[in-house]
Amino acid sequence: MKTFWVLTAAVAAQGAGNTCLARGMREIGAEGGLLSALSAAFGSPWVWVGTLCLLLFFAFFASALSWADLSLVLPASAFGYVVDVACAAFFLGERVSVWRWAGTVVIAAGVALVSLSARKPAPAPQREPGP
Repeated sequence: MKTFWVLTAAVAAQGAGNTCLARGMREIGAEGGLLSALSAAFGSPWVWVGTLCLLLFFAFFASALSWADLSLVLPASAFGYVVDVACAAFFLGERVSVWRWAGTVVIAAGVALVSLSARKPAPAPQREPGP
């Protein structure tokens, strides 16, 4: 159950981080080239909050990998793509086409299939009483 909650927190942090980072970078714009954009990014609170959220995502993701299979954690964290699309539509005002929503539903279905196949840990062996 802890894997579920840690992955849920990871996906939420990823969605928040990507949304804040996108907002901050859009405010900066692409004028002036890469160095100008990077310099402006250091002064953007949205970029800082987004980066901190993405660091939090990484911490949750790494924690989940310490006790769960990569073949479960990685696809489950892909649910973050669904959250990203929803955040783009609702918080950033992006127009998301029907095809993008359909792809998002396919990702969600894949995550559901992977989570159903979660391997249950083997019970600990019973120790025989010693002399």
